Amino acid sequence: MPNGEKPMVKCSVSNCTYWGDKNVCNADVIMIDVDQHANSRYSAEFAGETFDTEHRDSALSSAATCCHTFKPKSKSS
Repeated sequence: MPNGEKPMVKCSVSNCTYWGDKNVCNADVIMIDVDQHANSRYSAEFAGETFDTEHRDSALSSAATCCHTFKPKSKSS
């Protein structure tokens, strides 16, 4: 794989902590869910990236999904 052992994930949300050069996501783990769970708060440990979720869903298109890995960058003072 181009990104070592893990797939390359592209993201255009530049205010995310994990956003990197050329729109590459630098998170160790990516949590993607269906929009139905968009407001869910999973037990997440960022940096270690562990998500406490065992449910399974189906989506008809990418428009029906959302990324729970997003974490806004800290605002500089």
